[in-house]
Amino acid sequence: MSETRIDHDRLFKELLSTFFEEFVLLFFPRVYEHVDFNHLSFLSEEVLTDVTAGEKHRVDLLIETKLKGEDGLIIVHIEHQSYIQPAFSERMFIYFSRLFQKHRRRILPIAIFSYDATRNEPSSFTVEFPFWTVLDFRFLTIELRKLPWREYIRHDNPVAAALLSKMGYNEDEKVEVKKEFLRMLIRLELDEAKQRLLFGFFETYLRLSDEEEIRLRNEVNTMEEKEAAKVMELIVSYEQKGMEKGMEKGMEKGMEKAKMDVAKRMLAKGYDADTIHELTGLPLEKIKQMKK
Repeated sequence: MSETRIDHDRLFKELLSTFFEEFVLLFFPRVYEHVDFNHLSFLSEEVLTDVTAGEKHRVDLLIETKLKGEDGLIIVHIEHQSYIQPAFSERMFIYFSRLFQKHRRRILPIAIFSYDATRNEPSSFTVEFPFWTVLDFRFLTIELRKLPWREYIRHDNPVAAALLSKMGYNEDEKVEVKKEFLRMLIRLELDEAKQRLLFGFFETYLRLSDEEEIRLRNEVNTMEEKEAAKVMELIVSYEQKGMEKGMEKGMEKGMEKAKMDVAKRMLAKGYDADTIHELTGLPLEKIKQMKK
């Protein structure tokens, strides 16, 4: 069965446009000092045509702002393709030059490499001769998979929380990464819409198996009592939202079957029969039979 296609562009655009100031502060503190975040405007999508290659490329995010009091633009390009692209830095220069030609103002280019492979990516495009350098174009880069996730869990930053799911953890650390993500979410105290955005982003890229979810709950139970209660409440809340969404989708197939499927998953994750009964409405007797 083919995997559901992930709309990477939409997810990253939504995250960065909602938390752009936090994104810059987290990864580029020196840039942060120069940007006027009271004058931010996300411009409509720019489509740039490469006439030679016969291809069209879209600029993921184009932000109009003031850089040290002067009008400027920030380009953010998100690269999801994991295969090697020898001409990537040249493409970044073309983005820059076409936008400069159109807007005639200072432009800061940023590239985010979000794929799961670990590789050394370029941050410049050069045209030179043995006797002269004609062009030395540079851009800022973030290679997410290279980032040590543990260094970001003490940042009370929503972008850091969401991007833990794309950083350099191994399979054995997935449970711990999600636990720290939930702790960050509690500390951030965001409104429901922003919290849902972060949770949806994280869950898209880091999903635990039923066995790992049980391990997560066991680890949460060892935390300090008040924090453990808040984290568990968050887990149950999103489990319930997911269950309700699953039920809505399952209406046409039969509400009863949807409830049974949800109950089976909850049993596999260690929920007791009373909790499952309360959330699904299934009879206790039927739930107990499912446990056998």
